[in-house]
Amino acid sequence: MVGYDPDSECASLTTVDIATAGSASGFVTRAMISPFDVLKIRFQLQIETFSARNPQAKYHGIWQAVCKIFQEEGLPAFWKGHVPAQLLSVTYGAVQFVSFEFLTKLVHQGTSYDARGFTVHFFCGGLSACVATVAVQPLDTLRTRLAAQGEPKIYRNFRHAVACVYQQEGLLSFYKGLSPTLIAIVPYAGFQFSFYSLLKKLYDWIVPSEEMKTGNIKNFVCGSCAGVLSKTLTYPFDLFKKRLQVAGFEQARAAFGQVRTYSGLVDCAQQIARDEGARGFFKGLSPSLLKAAFATGFTFFWSLRLTPKAGENYH
Repeated sequence: MVGYDPDSECASLTTVDIATAGSASGFVTRAMISPFDVLKIRFQLQIETFSARNPQAKYHGIWQAVCKIFQEEGLPAFWKGHVPAQLLSVTYGAVQFVSFEFLTKLVHQGTSYDARGFTVHFFCGGLSACVATVAVQPLDTLRTRLAAQGEPKIYRNFRHAVACVYQQEGLLSFYKGLSPTLIAIVPYAGFQFSFYSLLKKLYDWIVPSEEMKTGNIKNFVCGSCAGVLSKTLTYPFDLFKKRLQVAGFEQARAAFGQVRTYSGLVDCAQQIARDEGARGFFKGLSPSLLKAAFATGFTFFWSLRLTPKAGENYH
């Protein structure tokens, strides 16, 4: 069950049950999609055009980037920033699913709207994501910096990164990139939950076989498609966030090519448009969509599989 459903036999699930399912799904999913995350962050931060004909471009394709990172930094590099990323996923999953459940139930009981409707899922999904985003933003900033650094490392580990950022840049630095994140997260999460709900209905209409309608297949397919659609519609804001999160961390990016500094969200957007063109707003989209498809699909899949008492009702 994702969101409040008064007709579901799982409607009596407790907050702990829902938080546990959200956290567990985030934990399992993060371990599986971490390499895509590292690729996405590296691509988002590259100023140079992605082309094999551009000698200044460190990365120009997914397979080439995989080989280069493996050659220069080894296999563990694909899990750089994994500790804060796991903490982020577990916390975000718990807060988002609990908030979404609470908000949809509040709407159903306090208004005439159906908690299962597209509009309700859109707005409740967006608001629940805002709450979760504010809660995990410091972890997101640390994850980005750890994944962005090459060799030799500026930050030795997660604890060292926390200490360095706090001592050198102050407490507010943990919230760099929050503005574009909040601007994007409402439509992103809203579309994610509402597309998921809509696609499940569409799936049931298209697929005639009852065997193919079981929770495993349907939840993964619908979740993956919802993630791809949502990410594409809101992607530029994710890129802005990553660029702003590494402000003050330029020394770790020197070996990767050109470095830019931005005074804020508007300046970041203007510089990208001027120096990199319209395509610059979608750098890293390919690994991001792969990540979004797997992450959203597995999140819905595992959260429903791992929800206590759900039994056969997770379809």
